[in-house]
Amino acid sequence: MRINKNYLPLLFGIAIAMGVVIGSKLNFEDTTEKIFATNSKKDKLNRLIDYIDYEYVDQVNTDSIVDVTVNGILENLDPHSVYIPVDAYEKNAEDMRGNFVGIGISFYPYNDTIAVIRALEDGPADRVGIRGGDRILYADDRPLFGEDFNRDSISAYLKGEKNSRVTLKVYRKGEKDLLTFKVKRKDVPLVSVDASYRLADDVGYIKINRFAETTSEEFDDALEKLTNQGISRLVLDLRDNPGGYIYTAEEILDEFLGKDKLLLITRNKKGEETKSYATRRGDFEDGKIYVLINENSASASEIVAGALQDNDKGTIIGRRSFGKGLVQREMALGDGSAVRLTIARYYTPTGRSIQKPYGNGNEAYYSDYEKRYRNGELLSADSIQVADSLKYVTPKGKVVYGGGGIIPDVFVPKDTSIANETLQFVSRSGYMGYFVFEFLEENRDFFKNASFEEFNRSYEVDDELAQDFVEYARLGEARIDLSAYSEDLKKAIKANIAQQLYGPNAFEIILNQGDPMLQKVLELEGLLISEEGE
Repeated sequence: MRINKNYLPLLFGIAIAMGVVIGSKLNFEDTTEKIFATNSKKDKLNRLIDYIDYEYVDQVNTDSIVDVTVNGILENLDPHSVYIPVDAYEKNAEDMRGNFVGIGISFYPYNDTIAVIRALEDGPADRVGIRGGDRILYADDRPLFGEDFNRDSISAYLKGEKNSRVTLKVYRKGEKDLLTFKVKRKDVPLVSVDASYRLADDVGYIKINRFAETTSEEFDDALEKLTNQGISRLVLDLRDNPGGYIYTAEEILDEFLGKDKLLLITRNKKGEETKSYATRRGDFEDGKIYVLINENSASASEIVAGALQDNDKGTIIGRRSFGKGLVQREMALGDGSAVRLTIARYYTPTGRSIQKPYGNGNEAYYSDYEKRYRNGELLSADSIQVADSLKYVTPKGKVVYGGGGIIPDVFVPKDTSIANETLQFVSRSGYMGYFVFEFLEENRDFFKNASFEEFNRSYEVDDELAQDFVEYARLGEARIDLSAYSEDLKKAIKANIAQQLYGPNAFEIILNQGDPMLQKVLELEGLLISEEGE
């Protein structure tokens, strides 16, 4: 058969195109049978979505179906393999990045306006003079008030491109006219070191709320300031810390452990092991350390506590930690969403896994707290269930256990009464902050010229204000009696006032006064309990 020469360029082009398509599918380690194979499981899902999209009788948002499908798949893996949808991805990324671009205020919608709780110290808003109690009414002439205003879009108006400017019109109590502020948006830190201060004598205190990209830098700055004040003993508070990046935990461990000390072992599905070691001379290798943990300390928090415990460095104080020994990697799905997939298990330096069982499903996994409560282990160390088969020994002969969390060296029980649980929740959840904001609306001038030291030393919350909060929170209607915790309630209110006036460090200094775990540290050190942070 003769081929018309006029068709040769066309045929040549088709051949090249087919070669590109086939080549894209080739894996030169595959047998010839696999080259043209398709993945029937992927095809099945894609075909189902197409059928729904084009043939189903009603209009359906197939994006939502895909989200449900992805979540359903991940729920059959483990509790920590999770889907991050598009609308949650940026917020999640900001939390772990440790900063965002904005004007630097904490706020909440109060009545029908945006009320500034506090301008972050040395942030863009603080520099131009915005302060707590201000109401932001306009951003570039767009109204940010009224019943019809979409509160969910507030951040969109206040955030923006770095170095871009926004003109804010602000109502301030006592001022006749609206105030105008031109604010240049900058990187605003999402602080992961909540507090650092000298607890007593040469004992320092640092609290970390998560292990983000910026945490080790924040921690180094805090530790340097404390060592310059002469501390030789440190309390590292990891209570309620859900974890974060492994490398951040390793960087912090590097401050405490000598070069070449084993920090962590990870093992993937192929059995391949990676061992991480301390890499340099740490700033606190010669110092004494206490680590505070509780049932909500997880992941990277447990890596830190486990590495220190297994290397016979310091003392772990508190209650058995959460029990998460899995490693996740975040993988983009191409549409702005991502999946955080478990890719390995980690082991402490003695070789123990502290991952608690998850074979009975997510609900049973996350209700483990109730099981611990019923077993009595929140009240007594003797009630913690351990298996001899999971016994390990540190280089200096201390017995430690795997199988579901880090068991502390020194146990401190939890007050599990409903009243105390309620008080702990409202103290730190932000709910009490709304009440305090309204109190400060009427009394801000009273605190205007007081330093934190003066406030901490002299100000006392009276019975009337404490009762006002009980009524505000409707605790009486819920039949929650806080009468036995009246002093703790007053301390929590005072701490929340301090937070809005002076920042998170002041909040922790006050709320930590009389804290049972810190009392235990000072008792072990033979120190008198200090009622004032310095």
